[in-house]
Amino acid sequence: QVLLVESGGGLVQAGGSLRLSCAASGRTFSTFRMGWFRQAPGKEREFVATISRSGESTYYGDSVKGRFTISRDNAKNMVYLQMDTLKPEDTAVYYCAATRSFMIATTQGPYESWGQGTQVTVSS
Repeated sequence: QVLLVESGGGLVQAGGSLRLSCAASGRTFSTFRMGWFRQAPGKEREFVATISRSGESTYYGDSVKGRFTISRDNAKNMVYLQMDTLKPEDTAVYYCAATRSFMIATTQGPYESWGQGTQVTVSS
């Protein structure tokens, strides 16, 4: 497993941007596919984006495609989520997660490590 700590959440107006960061512990970060999920009050946790071990391949949920960008820096053990053109419906707690799966993983099951989450609130 790997220890994950998210940061960068906050309050932003609709149309604005935020950049979330996720710091990972350990020397094996580059062996994990990374993902971002989010959970709004009263709703199930939702897949946002995932990135391959090398960072060359990314995949996004339909609700964020074209607005959010996932990236990683294996030298710094970091993964990022750049969120642009934010909407009130993007309001949620955002979680960073890690999986050893080689395949694209859009459900929670394959992810073995999770951060504590960071709150993002988008006002209208």
